[in-house]
Amino acid sequence: MEKHITAPMTKETAVTLSAGDYVYISGTIYTARDAAHKRMFETLKEGEQLPIDLENNIIYYLGPTPAREGKVIGSAGPTTSSRMDKYAPTLLDMGQAGMIGKGKRSEEVIKSMVKNQAVYFAAVGGAGALLSKCIKKAEVIAYEDLGTEAIRKLEVENLPVIVVIDSKGQNLYETAIDEYLKTL
Repeated sequence: MEKHITAPMTKETAVTLSAGDYVYISGTIYTARDAAHKRMFETLKEGEQLPIDLENNIIYYLGPTPAREGKVIGSAGPTTSSRMDKYAPTLLDMGQAGMIGKGKRSEEVIKSMVKNQAVYFAAVGGAGALLSKCIKKAEVIAYEDLGTEAIRKLEVENLPVIVVIDSKGQNLYETAIDEYLKTL
C-alpha cells in the first residue's frame, strides 16, 4: 500500500504502517550515523542532554557526500543499519519513532520497536543521488567536527521508503522470503 506521512511521526501514525508499505515522508527528519550515535550514547551515559529531542522523530542513517555548488546536499543514500543496533533500543526508549537505513536489524532492536511502537524504513541503497532530490533543506545542528557524520536536520518532500519492520514486529525481510519460497 502507498502512504504519505508527515515527520515528525506520531505513534498513532506509526501503528498504521505495515511491513511492505511504500511510504513517502515529508517534513523534518534527522541524520546520524555510527560516530554520531556513539557520541549520543556517551552523552547519555554522562547524564547530559542530547542535541536533539528524539520524541516522535525519525533518524536517517546517512552521511551525505558534500553538496555540489547550488545543491542542498550531496548523495544521500542510506548506510547499513546494523551498525546502530547497539544504540537503537536506548534511543527508541527515549521516544524515537522511526529509523531509515538498509539491511537487517537485531532481535533486540525489533523487540524495542514493538515495545515503543516504532518503525524501520529502508531507503534504496545505491540511489543516493535520486534520494537527495527529495531533500529541500539540510543544516548541521550538532557534532560538526564529525564532518559527514554530523547530525543534520533535513526538510524532506516525498522521500520514498519502504516499511521493512513495522510496530508489530512484522519483518518484510522474512515474510518476503517466505512468500518467494511458496512460489517454488
